[in-house]
Amino acid sequence: MKDTTRRTRYEEFSGYVDERGPALLRMARSLTGNRADAEDLLQAALLKTFFAWDRINSPSARDGYVRRAMVNTQISEWRRKHLEIFPTEEIPEQQVDDPTWKSDLADLLHRAIDRLPERQRATVMLRYYEDMSEAQIAEQLGITVGTVKSTLSRAVAKLRLDADLAIERAMS
Repeated sequence: MKDTTRRTRYEEFSGYVDERGPALLRMARSLTGNRADAEDLLQAALLKTFFAWDRINSPSARDGYVRRAMVNTQISEWRRKHLEIFPTEEIPEQQVDDPTWKSDLADLLHRAIDRLPERQRATVMLRYYEDMSEAQIAEQLGITVGTVKSTLSRAVAKLRLDADLAIERAMS
């Protein structure tokens, strides 16, 4: 019976992660600022959540538990990184982002995506904007996972080519 309980607990947790993962990843990304760190943060928080799964009494409290674990983990990481800060009389120069550059880049990206064929555009939007898995995209579009993979590969290659051409034009 103990084996059945473990399997059920694992399946329940796995189902929760499948369902709520994209939303939790967006929360993690807002805490970290980039996808790679967000994935690491979410993974750490989900590990803590898995070990506490039996103690989380209400299914409605699960998201709150994961969010709190992400915030606590992020704060601990920030403290660990900033332990050796010493005051100085010289203030280092700080890079100032040019807001026009970001809007130009966003505009360039949107125009490049708009030039993609309909299926490529749909798969890119579902994968990178809606954060859906390849299996979810395949189900949504009524195609196979292999078709999703090849379509995404072609779309990303075309977007890279467009980006390279735009950079060449900007430099000449």
